[in-house]
Amino acid sequence: MGDPLAQLEDDCGGHAAEADSSDAVDGVAAQWVARPADEAETAAVLRTCAEGGLAVVTRGAGTKLGWGLPPRRVDVVLDTTRMDRLVEHAAGDLVVVAGAGRRLGQVQADLAEAGQRLSIDPPQDGTIGGTIASAATGPIRLAHGAVRDLVIGATFVLADGTVAHSGGKVVKNVAGYDVAKLLTGSLGTLAVITQAAFRLHPEPHARAWVTAPVTGGDEAHRLTQAAVHSQTMPAALELDLATPREGTLCVQLEGVGPGVEQRAATMCGLLGPQAERFTEPPPWWGHEPFTAGDVELRLTHELGALDTLLQALESGQDATGLAVRLRGSVGVGSVLAGVDASADPGAVAALVGELRGRAADFGGSVVVRDAPRAVKEAVDVWGPVSGLALMRSVKDRFDPGARLSPGRFVGGI
Repeated sequence: MGDPLAQLEDDCGGHAAEADSSDAVDGVAAQWVARPADEAETAAVLRTCAEGGLAVVTRGAGTKLGWGLPPRRVDVVLDTTRMDRLVEHAAGDLVVVAGAGRRLGQVQADLAEAGQRLSIDPPQDGTIGGTIASAATGPIRLAHGAVRDLVIGATFVLADGTVAHSGGKVVKNVAGYDVAKLLTGSLGTLAVITQAAFRLHPEPHARAWVTAPVTGGDEAHRLTQAAVHSQTMPAALELDLATPREGTLCVQLEGVGPGVEQRAATMCGLLGPQAERFTEPPPWWGHEPFTAGDVELRLTHELGALDTLLQALESGQDATGLAVRLRGSVGVGSVLAGVDASADPGAVAALVGELRGRAADFGGSVVVRDAPRAVKEAVDVWGPVSGLALMRSVKDRFDPGARLSPGRFVGGI
């Protein structure tokens, strides 16, 4: 091929440029940035990259580029932020179609006038495409499911520039639905999403939050079990632990006013005499337990084994001397934990090893979602993964040249 930048500029109507240091992906420098406006321009960019054997990393808001492993190489950063249209809002069908580059907060504002919402509540600065690619989720997953449960269709472009569609924009349309699910959580290693359709939910008329202090893993487990197995139908159930023996359990309830009031009173009774009802969530609600640059762990567990996970975490802290902050959705068995960026990489590796050694006991997994480079070099960020051969086979079918986000995913996929 000739001049790659000139060709990329032609593909994107002039919206391509030399990369600079801000375009690096997890410390790996890029050569060029292309900003297509739709699937046609995206297909043109990917055909150019296929012709030149160029590696491509897709970027939306750029908030999750540190997740997983650093890519083996980055020739082109494909920036989706020009694909930011609200394509369609079929309020009567409870369906929205949006471009991959539209920010989640913008989509929620689009829907609010109709009294509807997309029931995904991670930090709202991420894009639609990035939310799907990362499978980012938040507290109300308990009531409404994860991202992959809400996606009903997607348009995407394969590594060779082929434009493909999965599912549709009707909730009952299930044709090709599994492909959209497959792209969820793939970190851009299978295709470039250009737009997606989601099913929606009405905004609740009323909300309430009930909090109760917890003084250790056993109490956190007991109160979580009481809330999950109650008849109050919580929309979200979050645990915040500043230390192994100091934290708060918070339950969110949604619905019509009188019903929420009654259920909140019931929940207060279940959580004990120190439980309190509020009309606003606690300040930490919906926020991750770390800041940019810290070590981010994602821990999963069986619902009946929360106490075992918390015991393992306490043991790991005692053994390594690390301070760990835990927060997450104990009602669905998925929590996040943070360790300060200044922590010794060897100590972090020891903590991760301690937790993985107990993972079978709590029926889950331990992933280093993001961390400083020294930590990523000291520990296997993904850990043991079942079905790796199948994952490699899927990667080979979607991206036989291994040019899309090469190396970021499990097993170096």
